[in-house]
Amino acid sequence: MNQYKVQVATAEHLHLAEAICLEMEESAKARGTGIAKRSPQYLRDKINEGKAIIAIDNNGDFVGFCYIETWEHGKFVANSGLIVKPEWRKYGVAKAVKAKAFDLSRTKYPDAKIIGITTSLAVMKINSELGYEPTTFSELPVDDAFWKGCQSCVNYDVLSRTDRKHCLCTGMIFDPEWEKKAKQRETEALATTEAEPAHGNWDFLKDVKVLERLLSIKEKMFLKMSERSKERKLKRGIA
Repeated sequence: MNQYKVQVATAEHLHLAEAICLEMEESAKARGTGIAKRSPQYLRDKINEGKAIIAIDNNGDFVGFCYIETWEHGKFVANSGLIVKPEWRKYGVAKAVKAKAFDLSRTKYPDAKIIGITTSLAVMKINSELGYEPTTFSELPVDDAFWKGCQSCVNYDVLSRTDRKHCLCTGMIFDPEWEKKAKQRETEALATTEAEPAHGNWDFLKDVKVLERLLSIKEKMFLKMSERSKERKLKRGIA
């Protein structure tokens, strides 16, 4: 019962693309935010490229999925489209899928910064355990293709009106340079009596209350901005 297997998706999973897309759409509607809309063919392409992770149950049906995307010639990598069927959301599927996608990203693109944007505190917790930290939007790709995935989100107008500087989402990043520098410090420490403080993982649980409050503030602030914008448009229409 409740057993599943997480693996890099292969040709034998191509027939599940439509079911995965449908689940993504239903999840976006339920949450009121947007998962970037992708076609079944897009997901099939990712599977054929070896850039997708899937979790399947004992019957071979999908229970979780995500895929890898790259920008700026592999400088940035994101684990996108994370989806878990509602009935499987208490069994660690999301964490297992994200961890597998993270490992695959690091294997395929060892020098790339791994990034993501999310409003989900649960996803932020998983990311923090993998080594991600919060970051400003200015540290994310400038490539229009990256931000195009946000167009299906109900909050896209917020992102547009702030010139991609702010939104309800929180940006997150993992930089492989952190580990390289940590190893360098360890090597240097062997030859000295004192070592520099290492770069430690971000403590999500310590800051979760702050993040919840920040999200609430952003929601109220951007809601007011949206209401003012509608009022101005209405006045112009009357005039």
